[in-house]
Amino acid sequence: MVADLISLMKTQRACRAFLSEPVSDATIGRVLDAAVHAPSAENSQPWEFIVVRDAERRARIGDLMARAWQAHGRDHSRGRLSAALFTDVDVGLSGGIAAAPVLVVVAVDHRRCNAASLGSSIFPAVQNLLLAAAALGLGSALTTIATVYGDELRFLVGLPAALEPIAVIPLGVPARKLGPPRREPFARHTHREGYGQPWEGSTLKPDLPD
Repeated sequence: MVADLISLMKTQRACRAFLSEPVSDATIGRVLDAAVHAPSAENSQPWEFIVVRDAERRARIGDLMARAWQAHGRDHSRGRLSAALFTDVDVGLSGGIAAAPVLVVVAVDHRRCNAASLGSSIFPAVQNLLLAAAALGLGSALTTIATVYGDELRFLVGLPAALEPIAVIPLGVPARKLGPPRREPFARHTHREGYGQPWEGSTLKPDLPD
């Protein structure tokens, strides 16, 4: 089982193009049940999930993504991403993600979570969600660009003032087979005892600071 989990971690990647095939409540329930078993600071469990299937509401959330991408993200990402990845992101944020049969808006309840621990309390749940989706054969992606227009997103899904939308996760059957994510070897970013002592080829311990 552990080996299967590690394999899943090595193959899960962002999906930005989906088939129209519906996703059942039972499947969404399994994904979200995995999400809420993530750790959170002081077991605060500050997450709230709004499952959006309505086509018009999904389209309006997609419009927020497209507006943010066109106004801010596109120029920022152009030249920073490979041509293929840029095209994939461009198509996804211009409508491909909103075409997923399900959008899950993830929100954090500030009444249950200290601001300093917000990220550490919500994003482990998001990661669990992504992994569970992949385990069940669904495509997904962590997107935050719609939160540029957070008040509009909050209005679209009826969030009260104490709840802040922090991500939109599409769920659906991938429109094409997803290959493994491209990652640099862990050893390239790992150090022994202190920064600058490579993981590979060195067993020297750096001196402790005075």
